[in-house]
Amino acid sequence: MSDRDRFDVVVSGGGMAGAAFALAAVQAGLEVAVVDAAPLSAQAAPTFDGRATALSFSSFRMLEALGLGEELRPRACRMDRILVTDGRRPGAASRPASSAFLRFEAEEIADRTGGEPLGYMVENRWIRSALVGALGRSGASILAPAAVQDVAVGPGSAEVRLADGRSLSATLVVGAEGRGSPVRQAAGIDVLGWKYGQSGVVATVRMERDHGNLAHEHFLPAGPFAILPLTDRRASLVWTETTRRAEALKAASDDAFHAHLMRRFGPFLGRATVEGPRFVYPLSMELAERLCAPRVALIGDAAHAVHPVAGQGFNMGLRGAAVLAEVLAEAVSVGEDFGSELVLERYARWRRFDVAVLAAGFDGFVRLFSNDLPPVRLARDLGMAAVNRIAPLRRAFMHEAGGATGDLPKLMRGERLVA
Repeated sequence: MSDRDRFDVVVSGGGMAGAAFALAAVQAGLEVAVVDAAPLSAQAAPTFDGRATALSFSSFRMLEALGLGEELRPRACRMDRILVTDGRRPGAASRPASSAFLRFEAEEIADRTGGEPLGYMVENRWIRSALVGALGRSGASILAPAAVQDVAVGPGSAEVRLADGRSLSATLVVGAEGRGSPVRQAAGIDVLGWKYGQSGVVATVRMERDHGNLAHEHFLPAGPFAILPLTDRRASLVWTETTRRAEALKAASDDAFHAHLMRRFGPFLGRATVEGPRFVYPLSMELAERLCAPRVALIGDAAHAVHPVAGQGFNMGLRGAAVLAEVLAEAVSVGEDFGSELVLERYARWRRFDVAVLAAGFDGFVRLFSNDLPPVRLARDLGMAAVNRIAPLRRAFMHEAGGATGDLPKLMRGERLVA
């Protein structure tokens, strides 16, 4: 094996979480290789994903600290207000008719956030494009298309065997391939999870009227219907339905899809015109039983894949990437073996409680709102009304959604890692 095949860290998965971690690891002074089954340039194509991501302001600070701010800011739409409504009938409403709603305003917490919005909506293709460009400039080695077939752990390093016969040696292997992670399987880490029987229908629409940087999440019995603001008077729709109905919507004609869409969209933003293809993503929960194993660490959806009801999946992945990179940087600075179980357990300990609490919260939220049982509806409507009237509690929800609570890693405070 040549020196060119030896790295400090091999990252399996060049998606958004994996690429962000790779940049952070390079910033920390580590020699990194990124392996992905698809060419990274293809991941920036509009037809590759179709989704947009709600970035908390702490996540956006991290991307700025990684050098992506200049490229992403023109593509990012502020979310200054979020309106959550609950009802049996389709059609989101800008003026809720009952007390069963939550309204969050960025101005309420501006004194503690420096005027940041509640979050930023950015299309995934732009995040991917910025990450791919930064990786290309970073000096990281990119092996794509290539796929990890197996990981063999030795006393002081791990051997990563690729499907094309090549082998790489690394002090640490990071699994960031998402659900069904080959690195996670090779490490013998089991997964706890279940399917929701729901799928998310994703599309981008252009609206007749300006959205005013207001994000809507309207809960219907089948699941949430979210209208999330994008730049240029557009919005990203995340429309949750039963899997059977979602597949029917994907196969429907353009006219039929638009008719169903307008019934749920409502008239308050005028006519909505679908732009680009539709996408359908089955929804499930998957939690790795452990976040690390000898010479292996998991981040992103390989570690925890959650329901998108609160739009926090990628934010959780970014926080994990920031924590792992910081733990590794600190270990390197004092001469520790950064792939050792002792070091990796610091990462797991930092993330374990946060992941468990958030995953349980999202799952409970889905089960609470994805039904129409009268006693449950009454309880949740009373709860929403109460939270909306208690300002300190409402502000606490906003700080949590913005990622400003807990033990924040340096990158999420906007600080660079120093090699």
